[in-house]
Amino acid sequence: MTEHTHGTLSLISTNQRRLLVALSITGLMTIVELAGGLISNSLALIGDAGHMFTDTLALGLSFFALNLAKRPANQTKTYGYYRAEILAALTNGVILVLVSGYIFYEAYHRFVEPPEVRGGLMLIVAVIGLVANVVGISVLRSGRSRNLNVKGAFLHMWSDTLSSIGVIAAGAIIILTGRTIADPIISIIIGILILRGAGGLVWESVNILLEAVPKHLDVSRINDAVRKIKGVKDVHDVHLWAITSGMYAMSCHLLIEDQMVSNCTQIVGEVNRTLSQEFGISHSTVQLECEECENSPVCHIGGEHEI
Repeated sequence: MTEHTHGTLSLISTNQRRLLVALSITGLMTIVELAGGLISNSLALIGDAGHMFTDTLALGLSFFALNLAKRPANQTKTYGYYRAEILAALTNGVILVLVSGYIFYEAYHRFVEPPEVRGGLMLIVAVIGLVANVVGISVLRSGRSRNLNVKGAFLHMWSDTLSSIGVIAAGAIIILTGRTIADPIISIIIGILILRGAGGLVWESVNILLEAVPKHLDVSRINDAVRKIKGVKDVHDVHLWAITSGMYAMSCHLLIEDQMVSNCTQIVGEVNRTLSQEFGISHSTVQLECEECENSPVCHIGGEHEI
């Protein structure tokens, strides 16, 4: 097992523990908010409980995906199961889009027929939910930037927090003024915020599945760095993609000077070191050429004649 693979598996285990804590919180709060909504006759709380339930399912999916990602590579899955994390992140993003759509739908009906609610009980349960969600967010916060799956779970917890804040605000306004229209207005604002985060998550997931160049990496800069290596005349047919969050791969053709095989090995080693140390690309495949493959149009991708 390579050092990079060991580090990746260790990070996956850490993220699993974070997700397990968040999963426990959302599962418990689903039950609490559903009971509180039924007792107080608060459609907002019942709706938030439904939101919590979908988040519990999504977090469970994320936890399962991370567990699947720890499986070793085999002859049919040569990269292992790391992409399971991205599929889960994409699913979570789609669920969040659907949740925001449901919030808009419910808000419309509350404009038409504002429900009668017990604002006091609604407020108390929403405050409990807010505290629980803040704990969940603090658990997931440090892992969201390094793992797209954890980012999806974080956005779910963040949307729960926004929902709780919205229910609290609506409950306070209802208690103070009796104007139940505050509930659907705040719900629409929450839905827009959720939709914004979900759209970004779906876009990132789709880009990884389409093997697009990671947004923080610049192909031109990488080509320039490789061309500076002694013995390299040119680089072309460059392909750069993410296997999963934080794990990047690259393949390319190198046009080199005609030289001994031992020197070629040194060039490949220097290229791999440059890609790993300067750009964080841990998987690289390099094909050496002494003459440029001009007859293949594909080979010009990423070189001087990009298409």
